[in-house]
Amino acid sequence: MDDKLVIAGKEFASRLMLGTGKFSDVHVQKAAVEASGAEILTVAVRRLNLDNPGGENILALLDMDKYQWLPNTAGATTVEEAVRLARLARATGLSNWIKVEVVCDLKTLLPDPVATLEATKILVEEGFVVLPYTNDCPVTAKKLEEAGAAAVMPGGAPIGSGLGILNPHNIRLMKEYVSVPIIIDAGLGSASDAAYAMELGADGVLMNTAVSGAQDPVKMAEAMKHAVIAGRLSYLAGRIPKKPYATASSPMEGMIE
Repeated sequence: MDDKLVIAGKEFASRLMLGTGKFSDVHVQKAAVEASGAEILTVAVRRLNLDNPGGENILALLDMDKYQWLPNTAGATTVEEAVRLARLARATGLSNWIKVEVVCDLKTLLPDPVATLEATKILVEEGFVVLPYTNDCPVTAKKLEEAGAAAVMPGGAPIGSGLGILNPHNIRLMKEYVSVPIIIDAGLGSASDAAYAMELGADGVLMNTAVSGAQDPVKMAEAMKHAVIAGRLSYLAGRIPKKPYATASSPMEGMIE
């Protein structure tokens, strides 16, 4: 489709982003990345062996120039931690794009919206392209946009839960409140979840556990690719309105008796 996702002025043909954690091994990881068609890959700064980038890790197996790398600050519980991890990722030359994650509860891994907003402000001021992981509150999304976020990434459900989109109404509201892309991040579990997210008007989705935790991660990565495309086409096409009663697909009017 000639329908590009644009983030910070950069165009992407794929609206599926893929996380690179939790795969059984780096070869399955590489095959899943390739099957997904994703152009934006996120990687936890804490999990990278930055002292030995040529070792057996995803950075060594993939063509670095082919992808937009999106390091994330997973594991950060304070503003200071998130900012430090972002600076570390940029200092190594990995990317000046950063997915800000600051969690406030280790049981649910729900984001801390106050700390996320503060970290976003600091990193935008330092020249980062910031994509914050946040809750599904439209007001929070608007504040993040005003702080300079290049996109807003609300969770559909808690990280790794596979529960799907728990609050579709708020996702629709976000599309009204902000003009930057809305990327559904966290909680999706199936291809139908991905398609539904796109049909709600999301500009893209980010997957990790749904793919890496599948019985066949490579097949699931390909399924997610097609689901995102189908969901986007369905959204652009415009679905029929829901009605309480039947409407004949072959009306009686005009039929020859």
